[in-house]
Amino acid sequence: MIISGLFDKKFEGDDALLRLASLRFRQAGLGAEFNPVTPEELSHLLQFNPLKDAPVFAHLPRDLNLFRQADRDRVLEFAVGFGDRVRGFIVHDQRESVDRFEDYTNVLRELAHGFEKEGLLSRLFIEYASGLAPGDYVRLLEAVREHEHISACIDTGHVGLRQVKNHFSERRPGRRLFRLRPDSPDLLAYIDDIQAAVDSALDALLSLMAALAEIGKPVHFHLHDGHPLSNAGPFGLSDHLSFLARIPVPVAYDGKESLSLMYGPAGPSKIVSEALRLFGPDGASFTWEIHPPEGRLPLGDAEHLFRHWEDKTNAERMNYWLSVLHDNHMLLV
Repeated sequence: MIISGLFDKKFEGDDALLRLASLRFRQAGLGAEFNPVTPEELSHLLQFNPLKDAPVFAHLPRDLNLFRQADRDRVLEFAVGFGDRVRGFIVHDQRESVDRFEDYTNVLRELAHGFEKEGLLSRLFIEYASGLAPGDYVRLLEAVREHEHISACIDTGHVGLRQVKNHFSERRPGRRLFRLRPDSPDLLAYIDDIQAAVDSALDALLSLMAALAEIGKPVHFHLHDGHPLSNAGPFGLSDHLSFLARIPVPVAYDGKESLSLMYGPAGPSKIVSEALRLFGPDGASFTWEIHPPEGRLPLGDAEHLFRHWEDKTNAERMNYWLSVLHDNHMLLV
C-alpha cells in the first residue's frame, strides 16, 4: 500500500521549506505527491523526494484542458520526461466531457497511445474534480477500460461535497447550502438537514469506489475531509480539511459547539480498508491532500535548516501544516 502526502512549499520562502518537508515526510514514512507547474519545477522538486524507493506522484496543473492539443502535448512532456521516476500523473476531469463524451474519450485514448508508444510504466489518473454525476464519471472510465495507462483518481472531498449538496437540496429546495456560514442567523433552522447531508457522504463515496472496482484497474485517492459551512484555509474552500477538524458554531448541537465533518477521524480507516478490499494492496494508492490550516509550531529538531532566516514565521507555519499531515497519517498507523 502506497501512502503519500501533498509535498509543496505553500508558504513564501526558499528551499529550506522543502528540506523541512522532506525531513518530516521521512519521519512519518510518507511518500510524495508533487504539484509542479512545469517540467523544470518537477525536476527541482524530485531532488527533495523524501523516500527514494517509494513511488512518486505528480498532480499536473489544474488549468490543463485535454481538449487542447497543446495541453495534451504538455501532459506527454511530463510523462516522457519523468515516467521512469513518477508512478502516476494526475489531471482534473472536465465538466464538458458529458456533452462531448466521444471527443473526451478519444483524447484519453490519444494520451494512452502516447504512453504506450513511449513504453511508459506510469499511469494518467483522471481526478473526480468538476462535479460530474458519479455515473457519468464511471462511464468515462469504462469507455477507456482497455487502456491500462488511464485510470481514476477519487477525491474524497469532491465526491462527498457533491453528495452533501444534492442531499440537502432534496430536503431544502431553493436554499443554497454553500451560502450558509457558521454565523448565519438562520443556521439553527437548517442545521439538522445540513448534518444529515454531511452524514450521507461516506456511503456515496463507497458506492463510487465499488463501481470503479468493476473496471478492474488501480485507483489513486486524494484523502481529505470537508464541510459545506467551511471556508477555512488559504483558498477559502469547503474541503481539503484535516479529518481531525471540526466546524465551530455559536450554538450547541449534539452537546458540542462544533459540527462533525463528512468523514471524521474514523473516516480514513474506513475508506482505506474498503479500498484495499476492492482494489488490493497493489491497486490502491493514497495521498493526504490536506491544505495548510493556520497555525505555528516551533521548529525543534529542524531549527538548523533555517539558521539563515531572521524571521521564521513561515517556517513555523509550514512545520505546523506538516504536523497536521503527520497526525492524519497516524490515524492509519
